[in-house]
Amino acid sequence: MHKSLLLIISLFLTSSLFAGKRPNILFIAVDDLRPELGCYGSKIIKSPNIDRLTNKGMRFDRAYCQQAICGPSRASLMTGCRPETINVIENKAYFRELNPDIVTIPQHFIKNGYEAFYSGKIYHGGHTDPKHSWSRKPAFQRMKVANPGWKNGGYALPKNQAIYHKNKKAMLAKYGKEGSSGLIHGPAYECADVPDHAYRDGYSTLLAIETLKDHLQKSPEKPLFIGLGFAKPHLHFIAPKKYWDLYNPEDIQLATQKTGPQGGAAIGLHASFELSVRHGIPKTGPIPEKLSRTLLHAYYACVSYIDAQVGLMMKALEETGQLENTIVVLWGDHGWHLGEMGVWGKATNYEIGTRVPLIISAPGMKARGKSTESIVELLDLYPTLCDLAGISVPTQCEGQSIKPLLNNPLATGKNRALSQFPAPALREWAANPLSFGMRQTFFGPLITEVEGRIIDQHKKIWDRELFENHIMGYSLRTDKHRFVSWRDRRNPEANPVYIELYNHINDPNETKNVASKHPQLVSQLNKVLRNTLNKK
Repeated sequence: MHKSLLLIISLFLTSSLFAGKRPNILFIAVDDLRPELGCYGSKIIKSPNIDRLTNKGMRFDRAYCQQAICGPSRASLMTGCRPETINVIENKAYFRELNPDIVTIPQHFIKNGYEAFYSGKIYHGGHTDPKHSWSRKPAFQRMKVANPGWKNGGYALPKNQAIYHKNKKAMLAKYGKEGSSGLIHGPAYECADVPDHAYRDGYSTLLAIETLKDHLQKSPEKPLFIGLGFAKPHLHFIAPKKYWDLYNPEDIQLATQKTGPQGGAAIGLHASFELSVRHGIPKTGPIPEKLSRTLLHAYYACVSYIDAQVGLMMKALEETGQLENTIVVLWGDHGWHLGEMGVWGKATNYEIGTRVPLIISAPGMKARGKSTESIVELLDLYPTLCDLAGISVPTQCEGQSIKPLLNNPLATGKNRALSQFPAPALREWAANPLSFGMRQTFFGPLITEVEGRIIDQHKKIWDRELFENHIMGYSLRTDKHRFVSWRDRRNPEANPVYIELYNHINDPNETKNVASKHPQLVSQLNKVLRNTLNKK
């Protein structure tokens, strides 16, 4: 046989053998999940399956997203680049259009011999990157239940479907497809006595399990990257009744911190736009106590619903003999205010908005069942997965591998996390610029009210074009402090228009801005921020 042919066969057999030994990856994304789970110390949340995953892996107590909104957070994580680097700072921006040659996590793993598929929400909206990020389609042909889809707004109850369609018709007629963006919604919550797969996340889990089985039948020699994305507990809060039944409304405690930080930036908090747009939610003023408790109940039910899906997926890995050779990563894309600071929603630069749950279980890790307080960022996941799988790390990655922490929770990590968000008070919750429809509806007075507070704080430097379209809040989370600098993103060297500093040692809830009392520390952190931004 020709020597070159023998060499090719040898290389093929070697690569196949090596690929077969590489771990599978179960990549679990959970939308709007804050680190409020049993394993994170919650006394009310029932999350037994995620808790068990933590016992097999490591819980990261100080993990932070790069922007507290779906699109930018996920684009950053999946490319390993900061929002500023890929210029994705709002949900409408598509990372692939702006960065045609960028290499995503699953794309890189495909190049290194993996198969990759997704079920549910991994990227935001329609930005699914089908050409590059995924090598196979989910096994729809194996499904024995109907896909609930989005035709009826995600609702299972006919009365809520009717409300959704009525609102959709009215908004489209008045503002058109573009102008009504973000305004078409039904009720904020739903409790329906239906099976798990009647909602999107239950169906997505079954689809992922069937695709796993299909892969093992057809391509068992190839390692598999499974992207399993859950849409809940994102609004609207919908979950089967059995998960609502896990909670007694009388046991639910409301947020006690109902106002923003003393001396905080007026531009830093919004009027709960994401919740307010839902049917049945007051359009002005605070959320009544009874409704607040119902919303919390609904959020908790959604968390337990997702927890059950995690359990089903983990069981499938075990039953197919894949569990011991699978890296499991569970992450939330950002935090969520449940009434804290008077806000319902994400889209802030504070601890509640930027801190996320992160759990990693990997074959061979030494610190199983441990937790770490080392600061990590979601963009660290890209190099970490490469490190764990034994493949190269693309030069585009701006994070660092946190694999050492999986063996030693006290290992030296990074000393800060950087998050950002553009003018929360003057943007839609998706960080998109305010649409015509938003200004014309009940949001108009809310926006005017917010503008009034900003004008009062900034007086002579107020300029609508600057504050609404160009001011970015950059937040550094260090071991002891949170530093937030509001500045013109067009010029990293420009002086900030406002500074916030919170001492997490004696003020973990960020109730008082102490920037004016610590000018030397502010100057130091401002220099660190500038250096970080100039590295992009």
